[in-house]
Amino acid sequence: MEFTDAFAENEAMKRALICGVSGQDGAYLSQLLLEKGYEVFGTSRDAQASAFPNLHAAGVFERIQVLSMAPNDFRSVHQALDKIRPDEIYNLSGQTSVGLSFEQPLETMESIAVATLHLLEAIKLTNAEVRFYNAASSESFGESNLIPADELSAFRPRSPYAIAKAAAFWQVANYREAYGLFACSGILFNHESPLRPARFVTRKIISAACRIVTGSSERLRLGNLDIVRDWGWAPEYVEAMWLILQQPTADDFVIATGESHSLRDFVEQAFACVGLEWTDHVDIDPSLYRPTDLASSHACPDKARRLLGWKAQTGFAETIQRMIAAEHSLMSAP
Repeated sequence: MEFTDAFAENEAMKRALICGVSGQDGAYLSQLLLEKGYEVFGTSRDAQASAFPNLHAAGVFERIQVLSMAPNDFRSVHQALDKIRPDEIYNLSGQTSVGLSFEQPLETMESIAVATLHLLEAIKLTNAEVRFYNAASSESFGESNLIPADELSAFRPRSPYAIAKAAAFWQVANYREAYGLFACSGILFNHESPLRPARFVTRKIISAACRIVTGSSERLRLGNLDIVRDWGWAPEYVEAMWLILQQPTADDFVIATGESHSLRDFVEQAFACVGLEWTDHVDIDPSLYRPTDLASSHACPDKARRLLGWKAQTGFAETIQRMIAAEHSLMSAP
């Protein structure tokens, strides 16, 4: 549904603007906010040309207003905020792939750090009462050395993506402290769902396992299986985003399950779910290794449990099972 002035004139509902609404988190967050009675607006660089498959998959496309906004163009950002006058802004936009960031470092920095700065400055100029959520990333912590990261842990980013996310995080903190904005960051660890793009390794694994069990003779090529990550269920993580903006004081939160597993564990579990032995179908390809990568990532989400009342409910194995079930349904759809 396209943005209309008539819809914008409805003052009865609380308004939320989701920047980057077309992604996995944008779709689930739209769903959540609509259930809570919000009037939801979403932005895309070219709303008229975008198909928004995730919004359609989540069943929310017809219930939200989408408009074009270029996050790296301050004038475009300022105009969008001035027109919508949202109560809450969720900044989920930007280049989302760690691997791709090594190939496109400038685009990554511009789409994340510069875009976040534009949003913060536009809020300061249009309406300082807006509550702003920024999607920060666990990648900014860098190597954990088995020590669970919390909100006070130092950032040691090891990729262009992580560097951009770290810069955006500190921009948010600075605008909160210097200008009094209600600006928060959720430092999210890995969170998965059937709406993950095919280029993400988790979806790549799930899709390949489902194709192979139905007769495909392909071999799945993967990089470093020894990396360790904290994987959760994405629909639960968007609830944490919303809860962060409902607090009496703006603050930052680590959002994670608190349990970490290796990528090898993920592959083994996915193939086991379809009754296959993963070692019969997977090849390790050194060309898929990143220039620098994190050996392990561990989280301490205690603050979110204490202050937000939020705790991940879906475990590692169940997350994979749900993704497998969704992939089977997608493959069997007419």
